[in-house]
Amino acid sequence: MNFIETRGNDGSKPVSVSFSQAILSPMSSFGGIYAPEQIPRLADDFLAEQLQKDYKSLARAVLAAFQVDLPEALVESALVTYDGFDDPTNPVPVVPVAERLHVSELYHGPTRAFKDMALQPFGVILSGLAQARNEHYLIMAATSGDTGPAALDTFRNKPNIKVACLYPDGGTSDVQRLQMVTENADNLKVIGIHGNFDDAQAALKRLLGSDVFRATLVEKHTQLSAANSVNFGRIIFQLVYHIHSYLELVRKGHISLGEKVNLVVPSGNFGNALGGYYAWQMGLPVEKIVIASNANNVLTDLINTGAYDLRQRQLIGTSSPAMDILKSSNVERVLFHLFGAERTRELMRQLDEEQHYQLTADEQKAMQSLFCADFCTDEEGKAYIKDYFEQGYLMDPHTATCMKAHARCCNQALHAIVYSTAEWTKFSPTIANALTGETDAHDIDALKTIARLAHTPIPARINELFDKPIVQQTLVDKEDIEREVLAFL
Repeated sequence: MNFIETRGNDGSKPVSVSFSQAILSPMSSFGGIYAPEQIPRLADDFLAEQLQKDYKSLARAVLAAFQVDLPEALVESALVTYDGFDDPTNPVPVVPVAERLHVSELYHGPTRAFKDMALQPFGVILSGLAQARNEHYLIMAATSGDTGPAALDTFRNKPNIKVACLYPDGGTSDVQRLQMVTENADNLKVIGIHGNFDDAQAALKRLLGSDVFRATLVEKHTQLSAANSVNFGRIIFQLVYHIHSYLELVRKGHISLGEKVNLVVPSGNFGNALGGYYAWQMGLPVEKIVIASNANNVLTDLINTGAYDLRQRQLIGTSSPAMDILKSSNVERVLFHLFGAERTRELMRQLDEEQHYQLTADEQKAMQSLFCADFCTDEEGKAYIKDYFEQGYLMDPHTATCMKAHARCCNQALHAIVYSTAEWTKFSPTIANALTGETDAHDIDALKTIARLAHTPIPARINELFDKPIVQQTLVDKEDIEREVLAFL
């Protein structure tokens, strides 16, 4: 299967590319990204056959459906990374938490966040392709807290790969920051910036699209790629767990095969929701995808009003920082599939140049046939954390945003799957405050409080962070990012 450009072709790039080409060079004409030329449909008996198979088999089948041009041995090596999860036989447990409400726990990988689900296999694939081509790659990543640690972990000491990871100083949890700044592999560079995630992502996209920067890298015998979800190599692995979660409900007798469910997704850059959209379009029985936002509720406005408007908005720092995003890159792929490349280019140009766009009435109707949306304040989120903890379930602030969206947007007669994107350990001060009212707790103190209340140990990989030396100490203005990256190379 070929991949084509979301904003059309400018004549300087191929009209279509293979999967491997799309993940090695993820930026396309006019500042766009790549999307599949067509979304494959699963065979009528696909879900029934997968009921008896494991997660790796499902992932193989999804990759085969997209006809990826990857050697079989490389795919197998990539899937072996799931052996490093808490339960290699079931890397994504699906846990019932209320009547017809289930949580798909995506955080049982090495960095305790859902980005491991895609980045662990993706790192093996990208490094393998680079070695096969005898090429060297700089992988750029911008993070609001979870992509960074997961990218650094998967690419640590990988041959032919160097990683430059950008994060907003003060815009992540302490644990997330420690996961990055304690990394000491020679091929990893962590750069804190004075600014927010949108500044980091804008810098990433500018460098990915800069002919001058790319030419400078070529002089250093280096190619350029990205680990953010602008890269379809991330998305293809994210859609797997949506199908898996549905199959888990069937296996456990909660639903019958073919019964529709709602998918409730905490959304920042929209990659997680996009994975659900692709799974639905491939044949997964879905009623609606429910988009949960925090106070940065630009996606709520888009879906409810058709307006994507940043003119009067400032990014708000919240207790769910991985969702503190105003420009959600993966909305572009949905616009492309619904409205085509020409309209997508027009809308994205308006957003880039004028800071807003407005869908037509018909376009808004098309979006609302797929998605519904609501947002949750920090205080509301803490109330959900406390309420569900008293019912026996411990969740992080991002998962908590989904509970309001589920209550407000879902047909309660249908089963719903909430996607939990991070373990409680990543955001312990917020959770400790929700449970006990304590404030100004250091992460380690909050971790101990929650561990005591929940009668659960602090995972060793989190606990040991507080004793590791700080290795990555670079902190720059966003204008100096390019200089720091080139100095690293």
